[in-house]
Amino acid sequence: MDRDMWRQWLHGFLDLCLLSLLDEQRDYGRGLAERLALGGLDDVPGGTMYPALLRLEKQGLVLTDRVTSASGPPRKYYDLTPLGRSVMNDRKDSWKTFRAAVDSVVDSPAQSRSPGRRG
Repeated sequence: MDRDMWRQWLHGFLDLCLLSLLDEQRDYGRGLAERLALGGLDDVPGGTMYPALLRLEKQGLVLTDRVTSASGPPRKYYDLTPLGRSVMNDRKDSWKTFRAAVDSVVDSPAQSRSPGRRG
Protein backbone atom coordinates (compact mmCIF):
# COMPACT_ATOMS: atom_id res chain seq x y z
CA MET A 1 0.00 0.00 0.00
CA ASP A 2 1.22 3.50 -0.84
CA ARG A 3 1.38 5.16 2.63
CA ASP A 4 1.81 8.69 1.20
CA MET A 5 -1.35 8.35 -0.88
CA TRP A 6 -3.18 6.86 2.12
CA ARG A 7 -2.20 9.90 4.22
CA GLN A 8 -3.40 12.30 1.51
CA TRP A 9 -6.76 10.55 1.35
CA LEU A 10 -7.00 10.53 5.13
CA HIS A 11 -6.44 14.29 5.30
CA GLY A 12 -9.17 14.77 2.71
CA PHE A 13 -11.75 12.63 4.48
CA LEU A 14 -10.82 12.75 8.17
CA ASP A 15 -13.33 15.51 8.99
CA LEU A 16 -16.20 13.46 7.54
CA CYS A 17 -15.03 10.36 9.41
CA LEU A 18 -14.82 12.27 12.70
CA LEU A 19 -18.23 13.88 12.24
CA SER A 20 -19.72 10.47 11.46
CA LEU A 21 -18.20 8.90 14.57
CA LEU A 22 -19.43 11.78 16.73
CA ASP A 23 -22.91 11.36 15.26
CA GLU A 24 -22.91 7.89 16.86
CA GLN A 25 -21.64 9.09 20.26
CA ARG A 26 -19.57 11.80 21.90
CA ASP A 27 -15.97 10.81 22.47
CA TYR A 28 -12.50 12.04 23.34
CA GLY A 29 -9.49 12.11 21.02
CA ARG A 30 -7.97 8.76 21.91
CA GLY A 31 -11.36 7.08 21.75
CA LEU A 32 -11.93 8.53 18.29
CA ALA A 33 -8.49 7.34 17.17
CA GLU A 34 -9.28 3.83 18.40
CA ARG A 35 -12.62 3.81 16.58
CA LEU A 36 -10.95 5.02 13.37
CA ALA A 37 -8.42 2.18 13.70
CA LEU A 38 -11.23 -0.33 14.24
CA GLY A 39 -12.79 1.00 11.04
CA GLY A 40 -9.61 0.21 9.13
CA LEU A 41 -7.86 3.59 9.10
CA ASP A 42 -4.87 2.31 11.08
CA ASP A 43 -3.26 4.61 13.61
CA VAL A 44 -4.14 8.26 12.99
CA PRO A 45 -1.36 10.33 14.58
CA GLY A 46 -2.23 13.01 17.12
CA GLY A 47 -0.59 15.59 14.86
CA THR A 48 -3.31 14.81 12.33
CA MET A 49 -6.23 14.09 14.67
CA TYR A 50 -6.12 17.04 17.05
CA PRO A 51 -5.75 19.80 14.43
CA ALA A 52 -8.78 18.29 12.63
CA LEU A 53 -10.81 18.31 15.86
CA LEU A 54 -9.77 21.90 16.58
CA ARG A 55 -10.80 22.90 13.05
CA LEU A 56 -14.22 21.28 13.53
CA GLU A 57 -14.60 23.09 16.85
CA LYS A 58 -13.68 26.47 15.33
CA GLN A 59 -16.22 25.88 12.55
CA GLY A 60 -18.93 25.29 15.15
CA LEU A 61 -19.42 21.68 14.07
CA VAL A 62 -18.46 20.18 17.44
CA LEU A 63 -18.66 21.31 21.05
CA THR A 64 -16.11 20.36 23.66
CA ASP A 65 -16.38 19.57 27.32
CA ARG A 66 -13.65 18.63 29.80
CA VAL A 67 -14.48 15.64 31.97
CA THR A 68 -12.50 14.56 35.01
CA SER A 69 -10.76 11.22 34.55
CA ALA A 70 -9.95 8.80 37.36
CA SER A 71 -6.88 7.62 35.45
CA GLY A 72 -5.18 10.92 34.65
CA PRO A 73 -5.82 14.47 33.51
CA PRO A 74 -9.28 15.62 32.43
CA ARG A 75 -10.36 14.39 29.00
CA LYS A 76 -11.64 16.73 26.34
CA TYR A 77 -14.83 15.24 24.91
CA TYR A 78 -16.23 16.21 21.53
CA ASP A 79 -19.92 16.27 20.68
CA LEU A 80 -21.64 16.99 17.36
CA THR A 81 -23.66 20.22 17.10
CA PRO A 82 -26.84 20.53 15.03
CA LEU A 83 -24.79 22.43 12.44
CA GLY A 84 -22.22 19.63 12.53
CA ARG A 85 -24.93 17.04 11.86
CA SER A 86 -26.24 19.06 8.90
CA VAL A 87 -22.74 19.52 7.45
CA MET A 88 -22.00 15.83 7.99
CA ASN A 89 -25.13 14.82 6.06
CA ASP A 90 -24.24 17.18 3.20
CA ARG A 91 -20.69 15.84 3.09
CA LYS A 92 -21.92 12.24 3.14
CA ASP A 93 -24.11 12.96 0.12
CA SER A 94 -21.20 14.65 -1.67
CA TRP A 95 -18.90 11.73 -0.79
CA LYS A 96 -21.36 9.19 -2.18
CA THR A 97 -21.64 11.11 -5.45
CA PHE A 98 -17.86 11.53 -5.70
CA ARG A 99 -17.22 7.86 -4.81
CA ALA A 100 -19.69 6.71 -7.48
CA ALA A 101 -17.96 8.88 -10.08
CA VAL A 102 -14.52 7.55 -9.16
CA ASP A 103 -15.81 3.97 -9.13
CA SER A 104 -17.34 4.39 -12.58
CA VAL A 105 -14.02 5.60 -13.97
CA VAL A 106 -11.76 3.17 -12.13
CA ASP A 107 -13.94 0.09 -12.51
CA SER A 108 -15.11 0.56 -16.09
CA PRO A 109 -13.28 -0.92 -19.08
CA ALA A 110 -10.92 1.57 -20.73
CA GLN A 111 -12.71 1.35 -24.11
CA SER A 112 -15.97 2.58 -22.58
CA ARG A 113 -14.24 5.81 -21.53
CA SER A 114 -12.49 6.45 -24.84
CA PRO A 115 -14.79 5.86 -27.80
CA GLY A 116 -12.08 6.95 -30.27
CA ARG A 117 -9.42 4.74 -28.78
CA ARG A 118 -7.93 2.05 -30.97
CA GLY A 119 -8.82 -1.47 -29.90
